[in-house]
Formats: sequence, structure tokens, C-alpha cells
Amino acid sequence: MSPSHTGADKNTALTPALVLGVLGVVYGDIGTSPLYALRAALLHFSSDGLERWEILGILSLIIWSLILTVTVKYVVFILRADNRGEGGILALMALAQRSVESARARWSIALIGIVGACLFFGDGIITPAISVLSAVEGLKVVDETFETAVIPIAVVILVALFLVQYRGTQSMGAVFGPICAVWFFVLGVLGVIEIVINPTVLAALSPHYAVQFCLEYQLVSFVAFGSVVLAVTGAEALYADMGHFGRRPIRWAWLWFVLPALVLNYLGQGALLLRTPSALENPFYLLAPDWFRLPLVLLATAATIIASQAMISGAYTIARQCVQLGFIPRMEVRHTSETEEGQIYMPQVNTLLLIGVLILVLAFHTSDNLAAAYGIAVTGTFVCTSILAILVFHRRFGWSWPLVIGVFGPLLILDLLFFFANVLKIPQGGYVPLVLGAALFAMMTTWHRGRELLFARFRQDGLPLKSFIARLPQSRTIRVPGTAVFMTSQADFLPGALLHNLKHNKVLHERVLFVTVTNEGIPVVPPDRRREVEELSPNIHRVFLRYGFQESPNIPRELEALKDVGIPFEPMQTSYFLGRETVVAAAVPKMSRWQQWLFTIMSRNAVPATEFFRIPSDRVVELGVRVAI
Repeated sequence: MSPSHTGADKNTALTPALVLGVLGVVYGDIGTSPLYALRAALLHFSSDGLERWEILGILSLIIWSLILTVTVKYVVFILRADNRGEGGILALMALAQRSVESARARWSIALIGIVGACLFFGDGIITPAISVLSAVEGLKVVDETFETAVIPIAVVILVALFLVQYRGTQSMGAVFGPICAVWFFVLGVLGVIEIVINPTVLAALSPHYAVQFCLEYQLVSFVAFGSVVLAVTGAEALYADMGHFGRRPIRWAWLWFVLPALVLNYLGQGALLLRTPSALENPFYLLAPDWFRLPLVLLATAATIIASQAMISGAYTIARQCVQLGFIPRMEVRHTSETEEGQIYMPQVNTLLLIGVLILVLAFHTSDNLAAAYGIAVTGTFVCTSILAILVFHRRFGWSWPLVIGVFGPLLILDLLFFFANVLKIPQGGYVPLVLGAALFAMMTTWHRGRELLFARFRQDGLPLKSFIARLPQSRTIRVPGTAVFMTSQADFLPGALLHNLKHNKVLHERVLFVTVTNEGIPVVPPDRRREVEELSPNIHRVFLRYGFQESPNIPRELEALKDVGIPFEPMQTSYFLGRETVVAAAVPKMSRWQQWLFTIMSRNAVPATEFFRIPSDRVVELGVRVAI
């Protein structure tokens, strides 16, 4: 299979509106990196003054990181690995899983995807904090009296940003693109002005300055790598947002607009530092003339809000994918657009993100301090993506091992260099995403394991559905008018809710539907594969509903569509029977005590199935059952 034919390649015609949309959604995060990346890297070597070759070396490292990590790895290669038009770490994980057959290999791939998703959430908390802080810190350049106001202003902006999330991004999206276009234009212009004054900085385009820097500092250059990676944060967004725009607009915007603007601005900051070393105080804002600094602060703040918005929206998307793939409990999903399925709001995720962001701002105080916490989350996701890409390009696209290793081997080595360089920053704040990621990893694996044990117990204790159907005509069970819908995760076994209903009420409805919802490793299930109906006996049917990891289930809507296949369905004459499991410890527990405790807490706090499946609450009958695992 050719990489260019893996799915819906949305190579639509390039239009100004489409390119503006890409600028506003895809490149907001990486576009705000010039605010802090170069300064953070050079600060490590500034104690005895900065030499010309040091400035050019760091600049060269940043520029070639943008070329190799973003342009070569993501824009040229990773964007080819779409999962039916969708991208992102979990889409790539699902694609890799379909290329292997053994259960152990699929679980190993799932673990890589889980690690990447956990680190993405860490990135989602740090990005708004560091971006908004770095923008507001420009006020100190305008006037030193603003120094004490930086944190309060940043907190107000962040709280306001999270409080308006329930309204959705549609109303705000109209201005995101134009603001980002102005932002990138200003980045480029500020850089060009300084480059014209000191054109010798263009020597940094040569990679030999990067090599010279690494040879001169040897192991100490690892410190620089830990900050240089800040220039490529947001690269994962290129891949994650491919489903919204298609690969062609993303590539075009990067190669012809975003990359030139970023390179010009970094070179401009370098030229300023070569001419005025004291500008290291804040080389980005000191690029601008005095009269333009306050407007630049306002523009930068708007750009960082947009970057934060893109990361917050991405966190919602990844969280919903985790729910659909069975890695975290059901959570409330609100759709904020009547036309766009992908525009969602998740209240629980929003609250947790806000709490995490505020804790980081109040604990670290400055963007320089937060820079230490930033790198590990980003580079860990880079490593996971490279490993999964190697599997996909070899097993699914048929690339030979020499070709795969020749292409992705050097890129993986670069990712590992970035990652281990950031390991050095663990004491200064790098522990934040690691602690967060470890906690999320424990939650996801515990939930996945607990659900597997529950399903195994259901199969062990359950009555085969075929046996029940075969004995039903002789049972003389009273049938009453109406339709009963029994939700069951095990399609071949009788739902416990039906057994309890027969035991206590001694009746069975005139029409019975056994509904099983399955989630597939593709973004969206085509309409012709959504429903599968099997008649078990007169007026008793088994219904399979399939959803992709980008979709939210709507059971009543799908059941109403059964009229098309001759099954009458009256919503006001339908009752939904659901089982609510209470997990207790078995005589010989199959989970450790702490995992059982965690799984129980997560089960109790999961969104009820009625809300998740959009079932009318006044039509639901819940029957409890104790399950020992």
C-alpha cells in the first residue's frame, strides 16, 4: 500500500480561507516559540559572556532542528501516514496495530500510544502556561513597573480562556487565522530589519556552526539541546490536525510562510545579540522599536491565546479518542457546533487542565523556569511517533528495513538526543510532565485491564444468547407491549439486565433489541458499516453499532434508522435496560489492591451510560450487579 493512498487524502484546492485556518489552528504553538526558545538556550552559556560562535552555533541548531524534525520528519514523511485522512499519535497507533496480528504485539503498540497520549496531556497543560507567561512578560520590557503585574495578568487571561471554552471555537475561529497571519508577518519583518543591519548572522544557516558548537562543548552541548527543542514544540500539531485540513495546505503553509517567518525571526534575534549582547534580557521584544513594543505585547498575547486554544482543543480530541479506544472511563462530551463533529467541549478535561495550568503559573512564576518542564513532554511524544512510524512504514507501506532505518533512524536518534537532553532538566521542573504522565499511564492501563477482567467475568458467568433464544418458545414467558433495548458489551451472551428483569418482573417485551457498541481503530465508520442487524427470532434482533475513535455515539438516532430495514421503533414506547456493575474483590484477586481501588474510583466517576450514549433519562431502567474480579 502506498503511503499516499492510505485514506481520504484531503488535497482540496488551496484557498486563502483554508490557509488562514491552517495558520490559526495548526501553527499557533510553534509560532510562539520565538518568544522564549533562543533566549532559553543561550542563557545556559551567558555567565562569562557570549562569543560569536556560540550565538551562531545555537542559531544553527535551532534552524536545522526546524528543518530536520519539522520539515523532513513531519511535513515530508509522517504526514503520509494518515489513518483514513486522520492523524495524531493515537491514529498512528491504530494504524500500526492493524499491521500486526499477535495480541502481544498489538498491546505493546498500544502501550507506546498510551505513553504518547499521556505526554501529550502534559504538553497540553504546560503550553498555555509558558506561552501566555512569555507574552505577558513583554510588559517588563515596556516598563519595569509592570513586573509585579505579570503573574496576575497571566492568571486572569488563562482563567478567562478556559471559562469561555463551553462556547466552542467556531465563534473565535474567524479571527484566529488573520491574527496568526499578522503574527507571522511581523515575525518575519522584525527579523529582516535586523538581518539587514547585521547580515553576517546568515552564516548560521550553515550546519557546520551547529557541529562546531557540539564538538566544542561535547557533553555540555546536551544542555543546549534541552532548550533548542523549544523551537520545535507544536510539531505534533501538524500531524494531529491533518484530518481538519488535509496534508497539502499544511505543507504549503509551513514551507512558504511559517518556516521562513520563524527562521528570519531567529536570525534577527541572533543579529541583534551579535550587535548588542545585553539584548539577551529579552531578544524578541528588543527587536522591535520602542513605539511598537506595547502593540507587540498585545499581538503576542493574542497569538499565545490562540496557541493555547489549539492545544486545549487537541486535549479534548485526544481525551475523546482515549474514551472510544477504552483507555479511560466515559466522560461528558458536548458538541459546540451543529455542523462540525470534531468541535467538542469536555467539562471534566477543561477543569483539570485549568487547575494544572494555574498550579504551574503560580509555582514556576516565569517562562524561563517553565522551559525546564516543557521539553520532556514534547520530546517523549516525538520518540513515540518515530517508533510507531517505523512500524507503519515497514509493515503497512512495505518499505524495506534498510530504507526505513535509513530514513527514520537518524530522525529517531535526533529525537532521543532531544529527550535525554531534557532528562537533565528533571530537577529544575522536568519532573512535572513525568509525574503527570506516570499518573495518567497508571490510570489508563488500570482501566484497560479492569475492563478486560470485567468482560472475562461476564463471559464466564453469562448464559449464551443462543441457548436462551432456543429455550424461549417453551418458557411461556409473558410478552408485554413495547420495545426493550438491552445494552450489552458481550454480543454472544445474555445481558445480566435481562436476567434480572425476568427474575423480578416475570415478563419480556414484545420487541427486544440487544445492542452492542464497538469502537474501531479508524477515525470515522462509513454509514454503510455503521449498523449490522441480525434476527435471532421473531421480534428479537441483535444490533451491532460501530463507531470510530473520532465519533460520539448516539444510540436513539441509530435505532430510529432501523425503520429502513423493517424494524419498527417508537421512541416513546421504548425502554432501555442497562446494567450498573459494582466491582468487588474476588477470592483470588486478579488485580493488585491499589489497582482495584483506582479502578473502583474511576468506575464510580465515569459518566453514566445514559449521558454518554445520549439515551433519554426518562426511558432508562438500571439494574445493579456485583462483579468480583
